[in-house]
Amino acid sequence: MKAFITGATGFIGGNLARALLNDEHQVRALVRPGSDRRNVAGLPLELTEGDLDNQYKLAEQIAGCDVVFHVAAHYSLWVKDRGSIYHANVGGTKNLLAAARTVGVKRFVHTSSVAAIGVPAPNTLGTEETQTTLDELVSDYKKSKYMAEQAALQAAREGLDVVIVNPSTPIGAYDVKPTPTGEIILRFLQDRMPAYVRTGLNLVDVEDVARGHILAWQKGRTGARYILGNRNLSLKEMLEILAAITGKRAPRMVIPHSIPLAVAFIDEMILSRLGKKPRVSFYSVQMSRKAMYYDSSKAVRELGLPQNPVEMALEKAVRWFGENGYIKG
Repeated sequence: MKAFITGATGFIGGNLARALLNDEHQVRALVRPGSDRRNVAGLPLELTEGDLDNQYKLAEQIAGCDVVFHVAAHYSLWVKDRGSIYHANVGGTKNLLAAARTVGVKRFVHTSSVAAIGVPAPNTLGTEETQTTLDELVSDYKKSKYMAEQAALQAAREGLDVVIVNPSTPIGAYDVKPTPTGEIILRFLQDRMPAYVRTGLNLVDVEDVARGHILAWQKGRTGARYILGNRNLSLKEMLEILAAITGKRAPRMVIPHSIPLAVAFIDEMILSRLGKKPRVSFYSVQMSRKAMYYDSSKAVRELGLPQNPVEMALEKAVRWFGENGYIKG
């Protein structure tokens, strides 16, 4: 089978490309001109240059492929990136869906996010049935992922065979940029995390997320969405696991959300306008005020989503960062 991937140079996409190649599928990857291609360097795949702006050019690039994996997204929590976020995540998704429909792709796997599901109510787990609205979502990134998912669902209603996957918080190797969770791991490894806030998240091995995409292609129900997650942990528990892996001491001091919120406001709303690079996103602090816990049992039950221990995934992340020069000093 021949797969078309967007976002192969990213964290999830790079791992998905490797998994498809290991399964002996052919892979054609859309890459932007001048993009960082470390995640696909040396892989036996076909690269085609372009972007998500022209559905007619995309149709030419998709032609001959059996499945499209739309993994690419512009991830940013900075207010200043609002326009480019919607352009890439919503407009780009609509263009790719139209292109896939034009050439008659057999199946389209859309990578959404638990961000599109929303934050569950206190003391509950988010599921595929959890409903949210644009007004309830914090950040333009979350809103854009919600709108892109709605476009994918609409395409399914119009006859395109679409399956949606909603990864939670992947961790592991090949986190090149790195992701916000990768940044937390790096700050811990670099002894730059003296304190933490009370929050929670659902961690999953990025290799399981990649396998979940393939299983969604092979077993998923048209128009259905599947949470690709694993274990719900507080940030404190995650840091304690990292401490056990590395022998470093986990931070013990808890700070109220008001402190990073004030820092973020000064950084993003004031200093960034003076040309200085902000360190903390206002939206990221707002999001951390609520635990983001999810239930991935549907994907386990219907797809056979693997549930490898998050301890192993964190260890792989630590090892990969170390071997690739991310930890200095």
